[in-house]
Amino acid sequence: MKSQNKTRKHFITGLMLVLAITSSVSAQDKSAANNLPAAPAILPGGGLAQHDFFYAGESKAERMYIVRGGQIVWDYTHPGKGEISDAVLETNGNILFAHQFGVTEISADKKVLWNYDAPPKTEIHTAQPIGTNSVWFIQNGNEPRFVVMNKASGNIEHQFPLAVKDTNSVHGQFRQARLTDAGTILVAHMSLGKVVEYDLDGKELWSVVVPGVWSAKPLANGNILAASSRKFVREINRQGDTVWEWTAADAPDYKFSNVQTAVRLANGNTIINNWFNQWSDKLDVTNAPVQAIEVTPDKKNVWALRAWAAPADLGPSTTIQMLDGSSTVK
Repeated sequence: MKSQNKTRKHFITGLMLVLAITSSVSAQDKSAANNLPAAPAILPGGGLAQHDFFYAGESKAERMYIVRGGQIVWDYTHPGKGEISDAVLETNGNILFAHQFGVTEISADKKVLWNYDAPPKTEIHTAQPIGTNSVWFIQNGNEPRFVVMNKASGNIEHQFPLAVKDTNSVHGQFRQARLTDAGTILVAHMSLGKVVEYDLDGKELWSVVVPGVWSAKPLANGNILAASSRKFVREINRQGDTVWEWTAADAPDYKFSNVQTAVRLANGNTIINNWFNQWSDKLDVTNAPVQAIEVTPDKKNVWALRAWAAPADLGPSTTIQMLDGSSTVK
């Protein structure tokens, strides 16, 4: 018995030593990874002057910017407590944005023109104009739904329920959706890991599995451009085939933490955002990640955006709307 106990003690001691060494090596590997450059010191492209664009993102402050000619020409900080997950600069100069706990429209001179507060225990992470006087949005919650609302009257003009994985897990149900030219709606079912196209009566027309999908946008060629928080972007045809894919491994010199959105340009290039989580990570401005890159169809990086310090501290990126006529997605 004493011999067995002694053997057992030696085994436990040896196991603890192995675990301690493994833990130490793992910590060293993690520390080394954190100290690697987040991006090349010299970036491709023309910096802020590469494109004119409207910019917003999920961050601790609800900030939005317009960049033209390499300069910030407009900025706004909304006095809210949520995060901007979707925003659009409209042709009339107004800006409509979903900020987790509501949808707000402001004028170019920063006056609130319209606002809808999300009911208790619901969240709104995507919204866009529809027609001249209405807004559509998706309301996460116990009864998730797609809604079209008249801004003047506040009346609901159209709505239908949406399926989710868990009605009690509100935050992770949906992110960016988009209308198509055919008048259907493409919905990024984040919790279900798929993109679904519906008509405005709620009938499912088409779907494709995209794990971790964060946004889904229609392309001019009829395909879908889907971005996933699992660090990939896919162009998918209507047969459900992936005809083009980019992953973080295609940009090994850049540290990607989360991909949320992608924009296809008229020249065939794709702009991919790189969202930085301010809530869980501390930004090192001496080794800051890029907020977006532009890649060619053969995945060559031709532009990278890194703007984390004055006079152009743009913060984390989510929405990048091109203003120079180069975009083919809405």
